Amino acid sequence: MKRKGTEMIVEALKRENVEIVFGYPGGAVIPLFDVLYDEDSIEVVLVRHEQAAVHAADGYARSTGKTGVCIVTSGPGATNTITGLATANFDSVPVVCISGQVPSTMIGNDAFQEADTIGISRPVTKHSYLITDRSEVGSSLKKAFLIAGSGRPGPVVVDVPKDIFLAEADDEYPEEVHIRGYTPHQKIDKESIQQAAEALLSAEKPLFFIGGGMHISGAAGIFSRIMDTVQIPVVTSLMGIGIVPSDHSLNLGMIGMHGSFAANKAVSSCDLLFSIGVRFDDRATGDLSKFARNAKIIHIDIDPTSIARNVPVDISILGDAKEVLRELSPLLKPCSTAEWSSEIASYKPEEDTRNKTGVPGLPPEQVIRKISRKFPDAIISTEVGQNQMWASMFYNFHTPRSWLTSGGLGTMGYGFPAAIGAQIGNPDKRVIDIAGDGSIQMNIQELATAVHEELPVIIAILNNGFLGMVRQWQEIFHDRHYSKTCLRAGKKCARRCSTPGENCPPYVPDFVKLAESYGAAGFRVESIQEVDAVLDKAETITDRPIIIDFIISREENVYPMVPPGAGIEEMLL
Repeated sequence: MKRKGTEMIVEALKRENVEIVFGYPGGAVIPLFDVLYDEDSIEVVLVRHEQAAVHAADGYARSTGKTGVCIVTSGPGATNTITGLATANFDSVPVVCISGQVPSTMIGNDAFQEADTIGISRPVTKHSYLITDRSEVGSSLKKAFLIAGSGRPGPVVVDVPKDIFLAEADDEYPEEVHIRGYTPHQKIDKESIQQAAEALLSAEKPLFFIGGGMHISGAAGIFSRIMDTVQIPVVTSLMGIGIVPSDHSLNLGMIGMHGSFAANKAVSSCDLLFSIGVRFDDRATGDLSKFARNAKIIHIDIDPTSIARNVPVDISILGDAKEVLRELSPLLKPCSTAEWSSEIASYKPEEDTRNKTGVPGLPPEQVIRKISRKFPDAIISTEVGQNQMWASMFYNFHTPRSWLTSGGLGTMGYGFPAAIGAQIGNPDKRVIDIAGDGSIQMNIQELATAVHEELPVIIAILNNGFLGMVRQWQEIFHDRHYSKTCLRAGKKCARRCSTPGENCPPYVPDFVKLAESYGAAGFRVESIQEVDAVLDKAETITDRPIIIDFIISREENVYPMVPPGAGIEEMLL
């Protein structure tokens, strides 16, 4: 039976069990949207910007474990996806992005809304395809889903010229495909696992270091059993939050630039760092010459290019974290680490001196802790900056796939569309985007999407009137030169103002009025006594998004903080 390219694409989506697609139509993809118009098994969510389409697919994927899908048009539609694709690529998120392209005969002729989508997207994706013949549609989609979801996951772009959408062929969607040179599932080296077990059991100061690869592999359950057996403390990367409950007695917290005092001290003191699904990125390690310099390092990762790329390792194990831990588990037994436990217990947490000087504004720590108590089972997404760090520190996570944040690229504007994707993928859970007042405006137009989809996403804005993290660096390292970070600055302000005061211009926009203009609910909170009552009101709203504008202290900082070029134990407190 002859089918058009559009019909084969829809068949591919159905065969890959895709139920949700995030998209934005345009001239080159009208034929595909036309076929989706009559396809009841696939819900198409209209976003208001193509970047948001990728972030929403990303949030859907991270929170459900499925592959996210988005559809965009040619030219600016495709180029608008690049930040979202790079975000997903850095954090190993399976996304398939189907982009329209000008007709095959016009490619290279500077046609209307033409862009070299493959050339532009190749550096920020796991793979990309330009389909040049109708017969390639089925196999290319099958390969795209295979590549996106296997090995170290990542985004794949499938670029389809408009004439290929309309061309017909008599073919079937393939059951399986073979990709030459692509072998995501490799045999695990059991000898290396034996060596790792022996090293762990013989160490005097062993420490687990877990990252985002644990979420991807679904390894939380087996890791929990291993922790119960060996009773060894654990630290996490930013992406590893949620694998171990935040309040678990063995969880020392996140390491790195804004890691916990205990976690950073433990890494610097351990004699064995057992690392699983981490990249050893610069924000986690600080000065590499000082990172875990007393430790033997074990590294488990599914991506061979990640092992020993940044930090030399003593024992490397290539494989899926869950599969490796299943092989490791029977080899382990309780460890004798009483002295090490005593040493870790001596690491006193930094004294909390925040908001004790009479400065007006809410303490962000207390706001987030109250959100955590009110919504203990929520999926939390964040924007990027101070809001992201405070959320990582003070929300009490206890389940995998409940923490969505842009870790590698650090994308402002990620959190809200990601929350939309997560809410659609998890309709029975509450999803909360903890945002800054600067970053929320990067994709604020998605309020229209959330309103029309009747999504009760809560956007908790920690509003300090600044691009907070940049301002913090300007305060600490640049003599309070608040160059273009004050979001209330106007024409009448002094050019070199570095001290917010009573005469500052009013904040723009009014987030409560903005929410109401979209049809969302809006609240403003200016005292700690109001927080619980407003959260109670937000809980009762289940058919539209809610903005809560928390007015926090204007010059609140995130501590601990590791200065640039320092080792992670050299913290500012």
